[in-house]
Amino acid sequence: MTLPHTYADRNCPLARTLEVIGERWTLLILRDAFYGVRRFGDFATQLGIPRAVLTRRLKSLVQEGVLTRDDGTAGGVEYRLTAKGIALWPAVRALMNWGEAFYSPTGVTRLLRHDLDGGVLDHDGYCRECGSAVPVPEIRIEPGPGFQPAGSEDDPVSSALNAPRRLLEPIVTARAPG
Repeated sequence: MTLPHTYADRNCPLARTLEVIGERWTLLILRDAFYGVRRFGDFATQLGIPRAVLTRRLKSLVQEGVLTRDDGTAGGVEYRLTAKGIALWPAVRALMNWGEAFYSPTGVTRLLRHDLDGGVLDHDGYCRECGSAVPVPEIRIEPGPGFQPAGSEDDPVSSALNAPRRLLEPIVTARAPG
């Protein structure tokens, strides 16, 4: 459910941000977009989201300039994070860190590494090896000690999401366009 547009302080940046991304499915769509999911059908399968809800959320994210919709690719329609969407990474990362700290009894499920030197990133996105703030395209995500694979190993998207990979790297499969 979205926030009403009649709250007392319409100039509150947090309230406006929550209007755009403050819904559970929206944040999970953004997470998967960072992981490289681009196709409608892959979002639907990975998230188990009702197709009508996914349609509304993707349309809203495109209208807000967080995602772009590319109809001209060889594999059909794809959704990609824009610069505005990529700028959400620190917030997504912070929510993931918070969830790891309070709701992950098995330990760190996904490690973030600097792909250039293999250093683990701290909670603020700095490489513990070289000390630099690592930009999103140079972040590699990989299973951590508490990782429990999701999805089926027969599903190429699940396999890709369960393997080490750079953020934003598109998941390419031989599936029919979706």
